[in-house]
Amino acid sequence: MTYESLSTEELIEILKRRDATASYGLVWERQGIEKDNKVNRDFVGLTTESSLSVGPADAGNFIIEGDNFDSLRSLATTHSGAFHLIYCDVPYNTGTKDFVYNDHFFDKNNRYRHSTWLEFIYQRMLLIKQLLREDGAVAVSIDDNELFNLGLLMNQVFGEDKRVATCIWQKRYSRENREAIGDAHEYLLVYSLNPDKFKTRRGLIRLSGKQAAVYKNPDNPNETDPTKRWRSIPMTAQGTRPNQMYTVTSPTGKKHKPKSGRCWSLLEDEFLELDKANRIWWGKNKSSQPGLIRYLSEVDGIVPWTWWPHDEVGHTDESRKEIEAFFGTQTAFDTPKPVRLMERLLQICAPEKDALVLDPFAGSGTTAQAVLQANKIDHGTRRFVLLSSRESTDESPDKNLCRDVCAVRVRKVIEGYDKTVRKKTGYTTVPVEGVGGGFRYMQAHRVPMHRLEESLTDEMVWNFALMACDHVLTPLSHPLSISVRPSDQHMVVYCANTKRDTLNDLVKAVEAHAGKIAILSWAPEIVEEVLGGHATRVSLVHVPDDLKRVFKQGNVRASNNQGGES
Repeated sequence: MTYESLSTEELIEILKRRDATASYGLVWERQGIEKDNKVNRDFVGLTTESSLSVGPADAGNFIIEGDNFDSLRSLATTHSGAFHLIYCDVPYNTGTKDFVYNDHFFDKNNRYRHSTWLEFIYQRMLLIKQLLREDGAVAVSIDDNELFNLGLLMNQVFGEDKRVATCIWQKRYSRENREAIGDAHEYLLVYSLNPDKFKTRRGLIRLSGKQAAVYKNPDNPNETDPTKRWRSIPMTAQGTRPNQMYTVTSPTGKKHKPKSGRCWSLLEDEFLELDKANRIWWGKNKSSQPGLIRYLSEVDGIVPWTWWPHDEVGHTDESRKEIEAFFGTQTAFDTPKPVRLMERLLQICAPEKDALVLDPFAGSGTTAQAVLQANKIDHGTRRFVLLSSRESTDESPDKNLCRDVCAVRVRKVIEGYDKTVRKKTGYTTVPVEGVGGGFRYMQAHRVPMHRLEESLTDEMVWNFALMACDHVLTPLSHPLSISVRPSDQHMVVYCANTKRDTLNDLVKAVEAHAGKIAILSWAPEIVEEVLGGHATRVSLVHVPDDLKRVFKQGNVRASNNQGGES
């Protein structure tokens, strides 16, 4: 539309309509900013790099090299609604070479600096939302540079009522005196598709030694048995509930009522039962206001809150030393997060021993280390998916952050390594035992939709099928690849051609299998015909048409008006 040709009355009418439809929310320039080259409608295929993979394939962990928009589109097709926790250490957009956009570092003086960053995050959050379980949580790290913009953006994508908390991480333990007011913390914005359901599965924080120390046995100060160490818990609550305003009598005969504005936390019958069982503490003089006796063995943990101090979850100096331990230098990765911070997130947002965790901005691989160490401690089967770009630019075309930092660190955690330790006399090494596990190293490749017939490889098809059906990633076996999931005997087959021998082997495999079967083929009509009566119990997938149809192609800028001008 050319506004110059419109009359004053017509322009006024347009403005009236615009004002009438204006809604509260974040608006950013989308027309003037440089288009993100990764935001396209290409198919994304994944190939496996065996030489960079580690451990058994059934570990179920993946490190995927490539732009995370591409990888997220692939995962949105194969892992929709699957993740318990998605942690995003997004670029902070500080203008100090922390934000690679279209293969170059973004200039902080660009007039579209914030809009470009918002569009970059927005496109990826739309896909991340599709990957989250209804009761799962997404946690995003950020600092003051984009905190307020990110909060509005997250409200827009997930909904203001989906915000769980804004947590504060104390990243420094020493004073910061360079600014007018010292910068000592960062934030984690936590959202869930269903905060109420998330609350029911949210994990508790393990008690620290200091917190556990308040549980004591007065008769034996050196007691270590948690069933004999206890503390008194106040027996009052806010409010004035009529059936919880009764009078209690201490063993010495002293009467007690709740103080003004408070009531007892128990009904009278519950109180009497606990008192009879010697679970009420009346103080050393037996006449104090009653308290509940809570044993250490009964405390599973404490409810998390939004303040995360450095002594509990680590700090930036700690995270830099962790990088140094793996690489012998702190410059291998500039902005790592401490492992203890990731451990706190896992405790809260992924307490299940079989939780599935996604890190779309994997950086140095801290999330994977936390997952692997948690499995080592409690014999869990948690799995991770890390997405990491190369971060190559025109200035550094050969840089590969995913291969040379992220995968190397995770490999060392699994296999063990010689830890580099800095001492006054210089550097020394200390052997560190591996925690076990494994991962498949994968690479994301964009294939134009109109070129699938000629450019989609057999390996891409096979990997897509296995990941979509939640099978262990096994090597391609040309021309007939078969995988059977032990848990329910579900079988996936990829028939790469329709030669007579291939089809004969396919029929034999189908006849011998009693469970559910999915078959991928470039010529499903021929496969259906050769299967005869067996075809009725088989799900046939047409390659590439069905893959093209189900593939999540991402948001289309030109037709999506959410969040800004289109």
